[in-house]
Amino acid sequence: MSQFQPFVMEHAMGKWETMVEYNLSESGVHPVTVRELLEDSESGVETLLNTELNYPQVNGNPILREYIAGTYSGAGPENVLVTVGAAEANYITVNSLAEAGDGAAIMLPNYLQVWGIAKNRGLDVRTFGLDKDNGWRLNIAELRAAVRPHTKLIAVCNPNNPTGYILTEDEVNAVIEAADSVGAWILADEVYAGAERLTDQITPSFYGRYPKVIAIGSLSKAYGLPGLRIGWAVGPRDTLENMWLRHDYAAITATMLANQLAEIALSPRMRPRLLERTRRYIREGYPVLEKWLADHGNMFTLTAPQAAAIAFVGYQLDVDSESLVKQLIDKKSVLVMPGDYFHVPHHLRISFGLPRDYLQTALQRIHETMMEVG
Repeated sequence: MSQFQPFVMEHAMGKWETMVEYNLSESGVHPVTVRELLEDSESGVETLLNTELNYPQVNGNPILREYIAGTYSGAGPENVLVTVGAAEANYITVNSLAEAGDGAAIMLPNYLQVWGIAKNRGLDVRTFGLDKDNGWRLNIAELRAAVRPHTKLIAVCNPNNPTGYILTEDEVNAVIEAADSVGAWILADEVYAGAERLTDQITPSFYGRYPKVIAIGSLSKAYGLPGLRIGWAVGPRDTLENMWLRHDYAAITATMLANQLAEIALSPRMRPRLLERTRRYIREGYPVLEKWLADHGNMFTLTAPQAAAIAFVGYQLDVDSESLVKQLIDKKSVLVMPGDYFHVPHHLRISFGLPRDYLQTALQRIHETMMEVG
């Protein structure tokens, strides 16, 4: 049996994110409170207070699946499986669509959960890149080289974690053409759709563009509700039925209260408010980070993110990113994510969708450490 591949980034976050004074490791914005979610909704409060803490419908309450389906062109509730976060959706997707020895082509850099699951599943993993020297554009030649006759799965993250890059129409078409050439599935992690920095237009989904797509979504990023642990997979009905069988083993169901709060979040009244709130945090936080980077001269490099509340910052210091992050934790009680966890050295993933005073204080502490190291 091959050696188990741990999910290094999530394990590090789980170890430190509640222990430090300043957490700039998260990839979403400052979380929504229950009070914010239920404002102007006395009936919602009463409904929650009168809820029996039983199981919900195991694949997601019907109203919730209807709301989710409404955000995807051509989808109905039967095309939605509600999961415990996007993490479970990714896990059961890979385990449903590919067997040991099958090929998988995975975008890098990326949230490396799918990469690790594929490794542990025994898949033949090849990677293709977003080119940091070309504004993180997709390297289409690498994509085509990574897809072979036995490739069963192509995994992309769009908008991208950690770069915030959004694939162009031509790049989306290149992914679809590569999948179609061998009959592969596309696993599209789209949890940052709705968290765009430069536009109010939501990044279009891969769903509906090609028959063999599983689109993954979540309330964690664009909606500011990571603690609800509500995610979903959208895809063909028969495939979702097969994934539901794995869902029974992995989690059985998300909680009743999470389902009900998610219904409120995705309701026609609340969903636009949450997306506007997320974009406000992103658009107010980014100039703070941008100025801080500029104040350091040539120490940092950055291709400005098009979406998400994270910046993938290169730095010019003779220290590896994992060691640098350890110093930030030990000396300054600040947590960011090292580029090493994304297979990109000498980079840091820094959150900026946070309250201004909190962000500025944390950045000052990072500055002090960079000056000591430099």
